[in-house]
Amino acid sequence: MKLRKRLLFAAQLLVTLALCAFLFVPVLTSALTGFLVNYFRGIKAGLTWKWVLEVITDYHGAIVNSLLVAACTLVIVTLVGVPAGYVLSRWQSRASRFIEELITLPIALPGLASALAIISVYGGLRGFRISLWFIIAGHVVFTLPFMVRSVAAACAGQNIRLLEEGAASLGARFAQRFTTVVIPNIRSGITAGALMVVTLSLGEFNLTWMLHTPQTKTLPVGLADAYASLRIEVGSAYTTIFFIIVIPLLLVLQAMDRSQRRKP
Repeated sequence: MKLRKRLLFAAQLLVTLALCAFLFVPVLTSALTGFLVNYFRGIKAGLTWKWVLEVITDYHGAIVNSLLVAACTLVIVTLVGVPAGYVLSRWQSRASRFIEELITLPIALPGLASALAIISVYGGLRGFRISLWFIIAGHVVFTLPFMVRSVAAACAGQNIRLLEEGAASLGARFAQRFTTVVIPNIRSGITAGALMVVTLSLGEFNLTWMLHTPQTKTLPVGLADAYASLRIEVGSAYTTIFFIIVIPLLLVLQAMDRSQRRKP
């Protein structure tokens, strides 16, 4: 019996490692390509920072735009999504389920369809159309369901109603209960939602490609342009910079989530 369990564990570990290798080897290879003098000659041609510096010089605007879009999207989605998720978790009715499904509809739609809908309705507002806020609006629509679902799940998993009733019996008003009882108990859900929002916003291409202008280009759009230039070293260097920006942000958010989960 013990031998069977060990063999099963070894087989599961082998499959897991094989899947990790399948996923990460191409990523690491692409990152390494960004430092090669010549992709076709391989590492024998030597290493260089030329392509990374070229990307920073030519696409620094796209990098700044992506960070601004992700930050603004996160703030707006948090301000809207946290109360919405709380209300939907407390309001158990057919109407609440319908609203929840309506909120999640942009996930089911292709990004191009959502972008076309936004353009058809708000594209005539020229000042809005050529600004970063146009892209932010699209990202808010796309990422809001993830925050709402995450917060609603956190509220359902905690005894929020019981805690609120206890606070209310002590004379706490709704605003005080929401800020001192609800928010502290669902911080892990908010952090998980924030992780999804930042990740999706920084990596979103389809919707952004339709909404952007030459002045509002973001990281994924710039990455596509870099690969379209047929210089694979430049595109790979762009990918490397993308990882350098995204991975630390994800690690910080995950560290915040772990520290909150450890708190009693």
